[in-house]
Amino acid sequence: MTTLNKSKVVIAGGSSGIGAALARILVEDGADITVIGRDAGKLNLLKTARPSIETVALDACDRAAVDAFFHRTSEIDHLVITLSSSKGGGMFKDLSLQELREGFDRKFWPQLNVLQAALPRMKREGSVTLVTAVSAGGALPGTSGLAAINGALEVMVPVLSLEYKPLRVNAVSPGLIDTPWWDFLPAAAKEQVFKDFSANVHVGRPGRPEEIADTIRHIMSNGYINGVTIRCHGGLGSAGVFL
Repeated sequence: MTTLNKSKVVIAGGSSGIGAALARILVEDGADITVIGRDAGKLNLLKTARPSIETVALDACDRAAVDAFFHRTSEIDHLVITLSSSKGGGMFKDLSLQELREGFDRKFWPQLNVLQAALPRMKREGSVTLVTAVSAGGALPGTSGLAAINGALEVMVPVLSLEYKPLRVNAVSPGLIDTPWWDFLPAAAKEQVFKDFSANVHVGRPGRPEEIADTIRHIMSNGYINGVTIRCHGGLGSAGVFL
């Protein structure tokens, strides 16, 4: 196991949810953490709670801004990309293909923007972890668009781990996690989704951001995990809800 003390970690999309939970955990490990995200207000809250964390307001859709950030960044031990979007869900017959394009524009392309821009700054024996979603392999009704977005990222992982060896490239694929990602739904609809999902998960509940963050931390510190997607969904059965 590799110590994370004094390691340079960049978390893209870490202003809330899983990324913010990971940043809080890594503070306890003594890591040197930089969090980038779009929402300056959420970044300020994170910085106030954990003053040792560096925060940078940055839209990962803006490739020039991403390139400029990494150009001035020192060598990175670990890169974690949690950038996401709520666009692209729904039954295919009703799915707006324009919204699906927006889903790719807000998750797939920004994740690749960050990864490609960061590569020249990555240590050869460091790690990259993408955060996808269980929709990529869950065969759940209403997730064909989300499966396309997340599956496109996951299928790249083993290839990238080969192209950039010994740099390790992995992905973590969460199930339903209780994060602000779900705030696009009205409260009653969100409650029903959580109830339906929990009925089809072996642990009987949604996941917590800290549980996914702990999985990412393990990948970062275990130097023999490479080229894989680790699914962390509580034992997903045949669920009729979208992720």
